[in-house]
Amino acid sequence: MVTNKKQKNMAIQKTKGIIAILTGGGDVPGLNPAIRAVTIRANREGYKVIGLRRGWAGITELIRDTKADNSNNYQILTDDIVNKAGRTGGTFLHTSRTRPSHMSKSSVPEHLKDTYNQEMNDLTPEVIKNLEWLNVDYLIPIGGDDTLSYGVHLFKKGVNIVAIPKTMDNDVPGTDYCIGFSTCVTRTIQMTNSLRTSAGSHERLLVLEVFGRYAGFTAMLPTMAGAANRCVIPEYKFDIESLTKLLVEDRNANPSKYSVVIVSEGAMFEGGEMIFADSEKDAYGHAKLGGIGDLVSARLKDLSAKFNHGKTINIINQKLGYMVRGGDPDFLDSIVPMAYGNLALDLILKGVHGRIVVLKNGRYDNVPIDVVTSSKKVVKVSEYYNTERLRPYYHTFEMKPFLLMASDN
Repeated sequence: MVTNKKQKNMAIQKTKGIIAILTGGGDVPGLNPAIRAVTIRANREGYKVIGLRRGWAGITELIRDTKADNSNNYQILTDDIVNKAGRTGGTFLHTSRTRPSHMSKSSVPEHLKDTYNQEMNDLTPEVIKNLEWLNVDYLIPIGGDDTLSYGVHLFKKGVNIVAIPKTMDNDVPGTDYCIGFSTCVTRTIQMTNSLRTSAGSHERLLVLEVFGRYAGFTAMLPTMAGAANRCVIPEYKFDIESLTKLLVEDRNANPSKYSVVIVSEGAMFEGGEMIFADSEKDAYGHAKLGGIGDLVSARLKDLSAKFNHGKTINIINQKLGYMVRGGDPDFLDSIVPMAYGNLALDLILKGVHGRIVVLKNGRYDNVPIDVVTSSKKVVKVSEYYNTERLRPYYHTFEMKPFLLMASDN
């Protein structure tokens, strides 16, 4: 990274170098283990580690004055600090959906309002100056495609970036696996199995809405594992009458008289579009999704009599949401973050940057970071999704990747 000697923060003395790390976007289990892995390895190798707080917000709001209170913007990370949090869920550095290159006038930090007073502002110059003031040699952002897209932007501006992929949706391009995905799938299966007892007791259809804006991996894998009879995903607009007919048939063939469908939040009716909770958009231009599970439930109930000898079937409708995001990581989201953190340090020790650490075909690797913004990762419908049966295909498993349709091949 290009540095300005006059703006050095002498409160942070350099050793072998300084590494900054941040977590952006939605929290997932596995973030703290990744922070722990980076910190312990970096400290052992002679680096100091700075935790940037609240995603891109902390480094944007930092005040370049040694007398200023920046405790809400960054902290020095030690082995003791990260060991306490390393086995827990969430992120102790906190997170946000801040996008410094697109900050509204009202979001600009108070001390910068005179300089950045447009309706939309690019605070990237301040971010770079703040990183220089902290003496940061390498920056490790942990996030999904939104958070990492800004990492790509910084890399193109000369910042030394080594990225770690994170998102429950598992839709960061270039990697088969993103931190948080395994725990999400595990919890979805567990909660579906818990709710099926009520569905069976009342002989109902069970509708579960899960995360997945553009990619249906979080619906597909639990369904393939047997948690649901059917699933509907963003990659294929579904016919509600076909879904109803299939679910009623599944229910009536089940001795316990229930059936289950998992609905991705980004799923769309045939002829329709995504369902949004409201019109407000985040800094990356995304409106909050919500409501497709409710609409599917209402339509299933209305149509059920048509396929059930004139008798209406009631619905249990549950949005899993943050219940699959919170809590401790499962074993994969404990092991993979450890490996990703060490992979990032392997690259830094070689002086390599502009890369994202990945898991490909069962092996750890790294690829150019701009893969995040140059491609999309979604379910390959023709290969993995049976559009007539509204469920995954169950064939040709030989020599397939470990995570099947969730791989990025």
